[in-house]
Amino acid sequence: MKYYIIAGEPSGDLHGSNLMKGLLKSDPEAKFRFCGGDMMSAVGGRENLLKHYREMSFFGFVQVAMNLRTIFGQMKECCDDIMAFQPDVVILIDYPGFNIKIAEFAHNNGILVHYYIAPKVWAWKERRVKALKKWVDKLYTIFPFETPYFRSKGIEPYFCGNPLVDAISERCAAAPVEEEFRKQNGLDERPIIALLAGSRVSEIKANLRFMAQIAERIPTHQFVVAGVGWISKEQYEQYTAGMDVKFVCDKTYELLQISEAAVVTSGTATLETALIGIPEVVVYGIPWLYEKVKPYLLKIPYVSLVNINMGREVVREMVVYKPKASEAEQELRSIMKGGAKREQMLKDFDELREIIGGAGASDRFAQDIVQTIQNS
Repeated sequence: MKYYIIAGEPSGDLHGSNLMKGLLKSDPEAKFRFCGGDMMSAVGGRENLLKHYREMSFFGFVQVAMNLRTIFGQMKECCDDIMAFQPDVVILIDYPGFNIKIAEFAHNNGILVHYYIAPKVWAWKERRVKALKKWVDKLYTIFPFETPYFRSKGIEPYFCGNPLVDAISERCAAAPVEEEFRKQNGLDERPIIALLAGSRVSEIKANLRFMAQIAERIPTHQFVVAGVGWISKEQYEQYTAGMDVKFVCDKTYELLQISEAAVVTSGTATLETALIGIPEVVVYGIPWLYEKVKPYLLKIPYVSLVNINMGREVVREMVVYKPKASEAEQELRSIMKGGAKREQMLKDFDELREIIGGAGASDRFAQDIVQTIQNS
């Protein structure tokens, strides 16, 4: 069968690649066409890549507004490519601003639409639920709390675990031993605090300078930025210049695995850090205006996926206009070795893993997609 898959950011590329591997297990004759990245290309062939997510990543009102012509052009190009490929199903991975428009197009042209990794409409832009109900034939979720939410909206979702579990297990199993990793990346013998400042330039600008200031307060530890390859090293270093902060690129899981604790922006990284078992503090600097209107925009009391899934504050969230370095230092010290909050947080992470589910989710999702197409 023929599968058209669209992912518009790094996490979607990761999950898309694992889903494609699963689809090949259930359907060895599977043919792919996709928007994604290097990981999806490694499975489906770069010759089948229409757009790399680097070309599609526009976030925030201003950036989107400035690139509307480009975005609409990409949508048209994608729609034309779908019609040329004539897939049995279009599989959309998160990225709702773009993908919901594609869902409407595919549905109106009689193509089956599966949404893999549902948009976080339970947090913001709940109006998108109507579009999902109208244009999507099957919705796949990766968090258990999403099941009752979507059922309450008249949508029956499919949940069978979280593909992050597989991605983390596979990557960490292949990681070099700690001594070798330190040597390869120029790290000294001090305990490591990982800094996950985000995978977008805007996030790095908002968070990394503050994170580096925390590092200056704890010289006994080595603070290391986990960078991503599609953002230049210089983009990071402009915020850590003159500070005792190291840098590694595209080795986030490997770095976390040998870290004592982490300072993390909100998003998927908070869940990844917890599943690896590393105590964390969540920090995100936001504009003054957003801090004022946040209570009216957010439908949930938390922003980190750890706290959302647990239904309580397991990790401290400092999502404010101007985070205080002294307060962040205090929180970080409390989860470092010997800290008062460390052991309880690690126990909470054990509970989180049980809630999220075990390994094999990518294969289970893929098997259901294949069976659903065959039965349609």
